[in-house]
Amino acid sequence: MTGTTRIPAAEVSGPKGWLVERFARRTLGQVPSSIGVYWHNQKVLMDMASVGGKVKKWDACDEQLKSFAHMAVASRVGCTWCLDFNYFEAHNVGLDLTKAREIPRWRESEVFTALEREVLTYAEAMTETEPTVTDEMVSSLRSQLGDSALVELTAVIAFANFTTRPNVALGIESDGFAAACGLKPLADRVAAAS
Repeated sequence: MTGTTRIPAAEVSGPKGWLVERFARRTLGQVPSSIGVYWHNQKVLMDMASVGGKVKKWDACDEQLKSFAHMAVASRVGCTWCLDFNYFEAHNVGLDLTKAREIPRWRESEVFTALEREVLTYAEAMTETEPTVTDEMVSSLRSQLGDSALVELTAVIAFANFTTRPNVALGIESDGFAAACGLKPLADRVAAAS
C-alpha cells in the first residue's frame, strides 16, 4: 500500500479475526490492509463480504464483461485497491489480461470489442453523479446480452460502486496483489474528459 488510510487499521484479533486472516492468507496470499480498516465495524466487513460472495455466484452475464465493468468503475472512482485486486482476480480466473490491464485507458486502447466498449461506457455512465445512462445504452446492451444478463451486469456495476467508493473515502489503496504474482503494471489512467 502506498499511502496511509484515513482511519488507522485496527488489530484483527480474536477467534473471528484469526479465521478472517487465515481465510485471506489462504485465498489471497496475504491479509489485505482494508480488513484492518473495516475491522472497526465487523458487521459492515462481514456483510460486505457476504454480499460480495453472493455476487460472485451470479452467472447470467459473461465473467469478463462483469470484471471489466467493475474495473471501469474502480478506475473512474480512483480506487487503486479495487483495480489491483480485480486485475489479480482476472489473472486467477483466466480472463484476458491484456484487456484487463488496459481498463484505465480503455477509450484510447484498441484491444476492446464493440460490446466491451458499450459495457465500459455503461459502467462509467452508472458511476457518474448524476448517472448518465441513456435509453439507447440499455436498448443496445439488452439486444446483445438479454434481459437477465443486463440486470446482472447492472447489479455488478452497482456493487462495484458500493465497494469502490468507501475504499476511496477511507484512503484504502492498492496492496500490490497484481505485482506479487508478476503481472505487468496496469496501464496509466487517462484523465476523464469534462
